[in-house]
Amino acid sequence: MTTSTIRFTARLHRPARPEKGGTWSFLVLPKSASARLPTRSMTSVEGTLNDQPFAATLEPDGNGSHWLKVSRELRGKAGAEPGDEVALAIRPAAEEPEPEVPADVRKALAAAPAAKATWDDITPVARRDWVHWVTSGKREETRVRRIEVACDKLGKGQRRACCFDRSGMYSKSLSAPEAAD
Repeated sequence: MTTSTIRFTARLHRPARPEKGGTWSFLVLPKSASARLPTRSMTSVEGTLNDQPFAATLEPDGNGSHWLKVSRELRGKAGAEPGDEVALAIRPAAEEPEPEVPADVRKALAAAPAAKATWDDITPVARRDWVHWVTSGKREETRVRRIEVACDKLGKGQRRACCFDRSGMYSKSLSAPEAAD
């Protein structure tokens, strides 16, 4: 792990299957750059892309590296388009940002005071892991069940989501998006 700046270049890609209204692009970090980060799982960074400042949470690619979702806004400020090589300078974030909590998770926590009390007492990284575990299910019924399980476990004081591969390396459950041609 390093707290110093990690410099590298990477190619921007357009996803083959962007979600509805998707105008984002992505890049995969070189393994040598990713190896200098504190974890193979999600990790928050601060830095620049073509000298434009940004802060983001990198996602694991399931192969021991990370990928970065690049918004249309950042891409525009950086003067970059999919297919371009971009220069990055990143370092681990000084402070972990709060995760975006989906409405269904917020609603379930609001209805479970003991779970909400634990939720409020855990770290942003632990909250991010719970959100990731809930939202990583492929089917709607899996998500509903995981919200129920999360509220039950949090209500009993369990502070960390367990039993899932945060890096995607072993379960092959996480990966970078497929690049469009």
